[in-house]
Amino acid sequence: MTQAPRIGPTYLLQGMRLLHHPQLRWLVLWPLLINAFLFVGLTWLAIDQFGQLLTWLTSKIPAWLEFITWIFWILFGGFLLLVYGYTFAILGNLLASPFYGPLSERAEQVLTGHIQSTPASMKQLLAMAGSAMKRELFKMGYFLPRIVGILVLTLTLSFIPVLNLVGPAIAFLWGGWSLALQYLDYPADNHGQSFYELRTALKKQRLQSLSFGGTVLIATTVPLLNLFIMPASVIGATSFWLDHLAGDTQQLGRSDKTGSILTE
Repeated sequence: MTQAPRIGPTYLLQGMRLLHHPQLRWLVLWPLLINAFLFVGLTWLAIDQFGQLLTWLTSKIPAWLEFITWIFWILFGGFLLLVYGYTFAILGNLLASPFYGPLSERAEQVLTGHIQSTPASMKQLLAMAGSAMKRELFKMGYFLPRIVGILVLTLTLSFIPVLNLVGPAIAFLWGGWSLALQYLDYPADNHGQSFYELRTALKKQRLQSLSFGGTVLIATTVPLLNLFIMPASVIGATSFWLDHLAGDTQQLGRSDKTGSILTE
């Protein structure tokens, strides 16, 4: 990449623009179909759960405080949107992960202008798919305990006056950070970098990473748009990695070989 580093959201926009690139669109099609089926199920579940939550919340508030119920609706509604968006991203990434490694690899070729004339064979694609699914399950082991902790913390804070305003902010920051890790792991994996090495390098780019991941998180809460966000995020993260992290992770790989899956 020869252009100057950009702010986080521009990478997602770049990913959206490249979805229809002739070299990428066939790798985008299957994730879009998976996301469409997931969208229908999760949207129905989110609407149903939100309706039940509002009914429960209204029944717990004294009559003389009913005029402030709209504040709680906004807070809980915002929180549920974050949960919906984050859940959509996690499940979508898990189901479509076999396609995202090849998509990131091809996106890097498009972004750098070094497009291979011979596409990967079916055997190579299957090997990449198996490796991607294994790594995705490993990442789930990292994310899930922390997701549960953040969920418990934010739900606890939601019942404490004043502090209930902090809960959604904590959830948003964690969601942005974890989604940055999630999507930047695809190009890192393609270059043989471990998840540990990626996390170490990404800590040097916290603000840029949160900017990118936070943009992705917000976009995943928008119905229909979220169908396209995940493949666009893979492409955008590949561009981000080339601009900000390729040198750091390569240096880490040479100087620190302790970042294997067993030591992460």
